[in-house]
Amino acid sequence: MENAGPSRTALATAYARAYHQVGDRPRILTDPLAARLLGVTTAELLESGDPTQDLPGSGAHDRPRGLFLDRPRRLFFAARARFAEDRVAAAVATGVRQVVILGAGLDTFAYRNPHPGLRVFEVDHPATQAWKHERLAAAGIDQPASLTFVPVDFETDTLAAGLASAGFTRTDPAVFVWLGVVFYLTPDTARTTLDYVTGQAGPVEVILDYLQPGDTDEDRAQLHERAHRVATIGEPWFSYFTPEDIAAQLRALGFADVEDYSAADLIAGYLDGATGLEDEPPQALRASRILRASR
Repeated sequence: MENAGPSRTALATAYARAYHQVGDRPRILTDPLAARLLGVTTAELLESGDPTQDLPGSGAHDRPRGLFLDRPRRLFFAARARFAEDRVAAAVATGVRQVVILGAGLDTFAYRNPHPGLRVFEVDHPATQAWKHERLAAAGIDQPASLTFVPVDFETDTLAAGLASAGFTRTDPAVFVWLGVVFYLTPDTARTTLDYVTGQAGPVEVILDYLQPGDTDEDRAQLHERAHRVATIGEPWFSYFTPEDIAAQLRALGFADVEDYSAADLIAGYLDGATGLEDEPPQALRASRILRASR
């Protein structure tokens, strides 16, 4: 996390989501605002299809060098966002009117929100949110009345205090979306956040992705190489969980219903098994999983 803007990984993920709109067919996630927010055109995205090249952009931040632009991970980023948005839609159908996006980064759901009456709380570092405000203004993307920014610097602030000051209602049902964040936290810090989530008085659901440790020497070596790459840009990984361990922790916190998916299975579910990733998931996806847990 840099003090002048979003993290490099958040920026790279946003570029992957934007490229997905023009470079992948069939498309998993429809996000017409991703490229606008970044300040890139369709032509520029297609010209930068080689993930080893620098990407064009607004000039306000270093370009990511394709850390996450290979097709398997690009599809996973699209699928995990689609999964979260589908879960939010299902919750809204049951009467939920609050969604909290933890580590919102350059997410655009709040500006595409199709659910009247749904309040969206974007939680992130103040510097990231300041940069996002600038990009929204430059792109001509209006902030909807249903959106509330919640600046939280976890070195000095707490999630509880930030959401309370933003008008979040602890006694009402809510969905918490927590994507691309957990592995950058220590297990204790992640548990503290989950403790807060499970303290919601009304029905609550959390959607999060995480990394599992490698099962083989080959998997462990590949995961180590990926971890080294993100550590070199100042964003090291601190936590890994097996599906069994994280399910046990969630149930101990009171989450009775837990569904967990591998990255390859999630992608295949949205593309009717037509990804070519099912029989032999690429190493880049073997560690990635996503789950939803509700109470």
